Amino acid sequence: MDSPRIPPVEPPYESNVMDELARWMPHGAPVEPLALFRTLARHLPLARAMLPLGKYLLGRQAALGIREREIVIQRVCARLGCEYEWGVHAAFFGAPAGIDAKTMEATVLGRPDDKVWRGTDALLVRLVDELHYGACVSDALWAELAAAFTPPQLLEILVLAGWYHLIAFVANGAGIACEAWAERFPPL
Repeated sequence: MDSPRIPPVEPPYESNVMDELARWMPHGAPVEPLALFRTLARHLPLARAMLPLGKYLLGRQAALGIREREIVIQRVCARLGCEYEWGVHAAFFGAPAGIDAKTMEATVLGRPDDKVWRGTDALLVRLVDELHYGACVSDALWAELAAAFTPPQLLEILVLAGWYHLIAFVANGAGIACEAWAERFPPL
């Protein structure tokens, strides 16, 4: 796609758009407001409604650890072919989440039984894959997940996977171009 289907707002921003973009971006972020956020700013009531859940899922109050969160996000984005969001998360959260380059690559090209996964990574990858291919979770996998995660964490994992489906649908459907500084999918 040569140009986005829904072009992001561009500076200079109207004051209400600038206020909303400031709410979406982390304080002191070293980059301009993301194209995803600038696209959502085309519909401010929708952006305002979406923000609380997005902030919760990426915030400190979440029940899930950052590594587990990022494994789920990266695998969901990879399964949906959402290079935009995968690349943003790889660039910003990969290292802080303790995800090395081989593991990041495996979120796109790897299988659940690859040796690169550590701890509960493989369970999360299996979960994302089962949800992606069948929109449900097998009893056997659920039993393994329930032994490793608390009910609040399990609920959060399911919502997180669904949220990033939504984000991937927006980014892919609107044709949002990858950020210049973001990571790109590894070559097949």
